[in-house]
Amino acid sequence: MDGAEIRWRAGVSARRAISRPRTWDAAGAKLFGRTPPDWDAALREFRAGVGRPVLLDRARAERIAAAHPTATKAVIDAAEGYLDGEVRLLGYPPAAIGVEIDWNYEPLSGTRWPAIDSERIDHRTAAGDPKWIWELNRLQHLPWLAQSWLFTGEERFAEAAFAHLDSWMDQQPPGIGIAWRGGFECGLRATSIAIALQGLRDSKSLTVQRYARLMTLLAESARRCWTWRSLHSSANNHLIGEMTGLAVVAVLHPELPSAARWEHDALELLVRHADRQLLPDGSGAEQSLAYQVFTAEMLSVVYALLVLREGDPGVASAGADSAPLDSGTVPVFAPGTGASAESLRAAIVRSSRYLAQLVGDDPQPRYGDDDGGFALRLGPEDVRTVREHLGIAQALAPEPQSARIATSTMAAHWLRIALGSQSLAALKPPGSFAAMDSGLAVLRSGRRRVSMDIGALGYLSIAAHGHADALAVTLAQDGAELIGDPGTASYYPEPNWHTVHRSSRVHATVTVDGLDQSVAGGPFLWTDHARVRVRSVDLQRGVIDAEHDGYRRLVEPVTHRRWLIAPPDDRVLTVVDLLSGKGIHTAQLSWPLHPALEVAPIANGHLVTRDGTPALAIGYAGTSPPATNQIRGDEQTDLGWWSERLEQRKPSWLIGALYSGALPLVTITVLVPDRATPLRDLGIAHIGTEIRAQWTDDAPRALVIDTARDGAVHLSTPDR
Repeated sequence: MDGAEIRWRAGVSARRAISRPRTWDAAGAKLFGRTPPDWDAALREFRAGVGRPVLLDRARAERIAAAHPTATKAVIDAAEGYLDGEVRLLGYPPAAIGVEIDWNYEPLSGTRWPAIDSERIDHRTAAGDPKWIWELNRLQHLPWLAQSWLFTGEERFAEAAFAHLDSWMDQQPPGIGIAWRGGFECGLRATSIAIALQGLRDSKSLTVQRYARLMTLLAESARRCWTWRSLHSSANNHLIGEMTGLAVVAVLHPELPSAARWEHDALELLVRHADRQLLPDGSGAEQSLAYQVFTAEMLSVVYALLVLREGDPGVASAGADSAPLDSGTVPVFAPGTGASAESLRAAIVRSSRYLAQLVGDDPQPRYGDDDGGFALRLGPEDVRTVREHLGIAQALAPEPQSARIATSTMAAHWLRIALGSQSLAALKPPGSFAAMDSGLAVLRSGRRRVSMDIGALGYLSIAAHGHADALAVTLAQDGAELIGDPGTASYYPEPNWHTVHRSSRVHATVTVDGLDQSVAGGPFLWTDHARVRVRSVDLQRGVIDAEHDGYRRLVEPVTHRRWLIAPPDDRVLTVVDLLSGKGIHTAQLSWPLHPALEVAPIANGHLVTRDGTPALAIGYAGTSPPATNQIRGDEQTDLGWWSERLEQRKPSWLIGALYSGALPLVTITVLVPDRATPLRDLGIAHIGTEIRAQWTDDAPRALVIDTARDGAVHLSTPDR
């Protein structure tokens, strides 16, 4: 942190310590002064939807229930789970929380979080998992209860929702307990409460007294979203979440005294940081696919409410939305919100185009951290897939590139009916592309997708959710993942899992002398970033040439340069690594395999199968001899694991080859999908500025790389 950030953090701490309300009565007095709003009139206007957008209502619920009975039943079943006192959060097994919920108790480890000032709680060293208790206290089940009441008309769902809100407020006074640890939690919780409350607005259980109390909760949450907003090196998805909560409260409850100012301030920051976090090419600045989806969905909640408030969203014309953003197809907004709303729409659309191009018809890839977070849970999905996210984005801003792979969820059903948006004709499958703003190159050929990370470690100075995976390669073939990112595994309960899963060793790149490319300063902090230099990206030829300086920090500095060669008319993939510098070093080349794959080691290579069928043949060679290695499900080193969800992992093969020798050191890896026999006669030499390699698969091959020129690669193939 620089001096300005240190001074800002000190100032925030000082402001938090002064006149913080400790009771709901004190919070109400601070928020509303001596003359609180006329809550009787406010509740009447709230029930009538005066001056605010409406998303959840009974008429739309009836249409959704008739059109989507299976999805409707899934929501009701999820709500019934909470009525029965059982929840499943993150990747943990179901937990019994009882009908009378203790909002500070985590039953999985038996941890009761203390009822003390939230800032005095050290969540990183506690016995329990703060992520689990935060998830519970985000109250993201309340929209399930509200929808179930709308779908069925059964008052028990509304009664349960209000009972949970009452008990939550009784147990969680302002600023006391783990639930108030930061503005981000306030923002996500306020979003869920505000949306659910609107769905419950006609319930007889919503009394004037209860409404006034809930307005105090929402207003205090909004105030803390602003006061505790994440700035400087922390201004990542947390700031988006805080400003989303602030905007949602302000837009849905204009009767609150500060609503107009809150909306203005929230939209100003959302627009500015949407452009910073969702880059011009649509990729995410945090270098995390999951956090990009999370960020875009938080923006989507705010955008949807702005559109609904105008009454005539103007986004329903199928066909017209294939036009550019500046073609006049965007909604017409009232003065004061128009520019902000259009900027949010532009961010959502460019993110959708990028995500659709990345996924295409292939398995959803992963990179960076993934904590499984939701902006708003209208459906009971355990995780949000990219295809589901694109279904939500399509309902907001129809776009043909993503139309072909978008899938509908309950959230998409509500938005599509509320906005009147219609489906578009889908475009053909995407091809190769390079997102240079974030640094990801994708090479496609038929049913094969290969990617290479040529971007930054992460966002801002802490790069909190990035992985040390510079120049990492992934491979999917025929709709199945072969080589990928092993996921996040854990945040708090198993810190070593997270350390290993974001390390260079478990990604498809090269680790030098057993060290990560970048230096970690903590679980969500990188203090020294590897920087990538892109030398050449040739999509037509299928050649990527890039290097990083992460090992220049060594006493004997090393530069890692990699060529990925994947011609579109050739099934063979070739990866050449050059370590240049001084001294003698070891180089571990890694290939993390999907858990469904099995491996047989062979001389200087590996044969990979899926259900007994050949999936991939890999051969290694180098200017020093390779020692192949493979590891699976190792409890001591935590190597050889694959994590689909936070706090879950399963054994998977981590294979590769170890090299040791004086620099320069050159290695080659040849990968042939669907091959059942080993490669033959693989060898490589480094002579002057040339790298020369040869091998035989079905026929002799030869490769020549001129290291003095960027992207200067010549690969002879059987038909050339």
